[in-house]
Amino acid sequence: MTRTTFEAKPNARTPDTSENMQAPDHTSTDAAPHSVGAAPHRKLKADIAVIGAGSGGLSVAAGAAMLGLNVVLYEKAEMGGDCLNHGCVPSKALLSVAKAAQSAREAGRMGVEVSAPKTDWEKVRQYVQSVIGTIAPVDSQERFEGLGVTVIREAAKFADEKTIVSATTSTTARRIVIATGSRAFVPPIEGLATMPYLTNETIFTVPEQPEHLIILGAGPIGMEMAQAFNRLGTRVTVIEKGRALARADSTHAALAVEKLEAEGVCFLQGHGATKVTGTEGDISVTAEKDGETVEVRGSHVLVALGRRAVLDGLNLEAGLVNHDKNGIFTRGNLRSSSNARVWAVGDVAGEGQFTHLAGWHASVFVRNALFKSRTRADALPVPAVTYTSPEVAQVGLTEAEARQKYGDNVRIGHFAFDENDRAIAEGKPSGEAKLIIRKGKLIGASIIGEGAGDVLQTVTYAMSNGQDVKSLTNFIPAYPTRGEIVKRAASAHFQPLVFGRKAQTLVSLLQRIP
Repeated sequence: MTRTTFEAKPNARTPDTSENMQAPDHTSTDAAPHSVGAAPHRKLKADIAVIGAGSGGLSVAAGAAMLGLNVVLYEKAEMGGDCLNHGCVPSKALLSVAKAAQSAREAGRMGVEVSAPKTDWEKVRQYVQSVIGTIAPVDSQERFEGLGVTVIREAAKFADEKTIVSATTSTTARRIVIATGSRAFVPPIEGLATMPYLTNETIFTVPEQPEHLIILGAGPIGMEMAQAFNRLGTRVTVIEKGRALARADSTHAALAVEKLEAEGVCFLQGHGATKVTGTEGDISVTAEKDGETVEVRGSHVLVALGRRAVLDGLNLEAGLVNHDKNGIFTRGNLRSSSNARVWAVGDVAGEGQFTHLAGWHASVFVRNALFKSRTRADALPVPAVTYTSPEVAQVGLTEAEARQKYGDNVRIGHFAFDENDRAIAEGKPSGEAKLIIRKGKLIGASIIGEGAGDVLQTVTYAMSNGQDVKSLTNFIPAYPTRGEIVKRAASAHFQPLVFGRKAQTLVSLLQRIP
């Protein structure tokens, strides 16, 4: 989601203009970028100039405007950034459609007979776009202009260490925030550049439903799209050089793959794509494993091999902003290590690529730059969820990471979804929760199961506020909910202590007291 962190009544303040010109009239829609107008080149002065109107940039702009500061916001493409237009929102809309189709297939085992689902791809596309359209006003140019932000729908770049320029403006700012996000990484695989490949920016608007979709990469995007398109009737093959969901708990990742395979998705794990050939609608991918090759023919190829920070065109050298391909070099508070006037939030900060992390980064900026706090960007654990069915959710260390770091000084609190009454009642009993514990402290959690992302929230809250594992046993969860799983996993950790021999002896002695 790209809903901004801050909300307020409109702020009438706008940046000063050295020519005392009237503010530009933004009358066109967000569907296509447009210039500020035909007016002569304007010179602006602002407290904060923001480059990028994705989750991080919008949250910074809203928060600063709410505090009465002059804000100029540059965006060369759609307001709302990648998440609203090409990422989180459309992918979850498509997953919801696919889940509806799968529910129809599975209804028979609950006694409800329905005909086999049939996909109308044009209507699916319309639904996805309607979801984007419903959320878009929250991130719209009109809303932010109402907050007092000057929105300039043009590409921006540094002219020097304190000046940002675009086609029609030049803004001198006390602080500059780079929030340009990331885009799909397209590797130099032989032949790929000449093929009509898809990325997350094009997959949701492809004119016809793919007959056989070949997905390069089994990270979160690859896994979600594999299950969604398979459930909608597309044949899907996933090619992954390593293992699927490499950053997730290995056991849980394997369970997710097993579920998708049972639904019909074909996986080639340990295979690296080496060559792409063919023509539009008939594409072949050659993959290699241990010296042996396999060729997969399909109608479409989706590249889901990670993302890279968007830094091209910013002229960072002129701004004295040090960086590499992964993002801006920053201190722990997100301030540029080479230009104290510059800050980076979201994907370009190189700390992770999540919409919710970008929102947190905006909060870190406001706390540090505006309130002179000393909040570090890594002060809170960052959850990650892959929204397949079952969902795969993670926060903090995985069990393998914890054991590598702390050895045998790690304990695991387990609880299986097939012992949770809500999961059983809804026919979704597959999955488990793991709490990763060291000396009574929560250092991580891994959960796989229906609604795992929501279940994880309780653990994330506890970890963020320094609570130990005991705190997860000291609340009353509503029954029947999946939220009970967290408490049961925490209680399982204490079971040997609470019901062990020492506890039995103590209770026996206490019974002698009248």
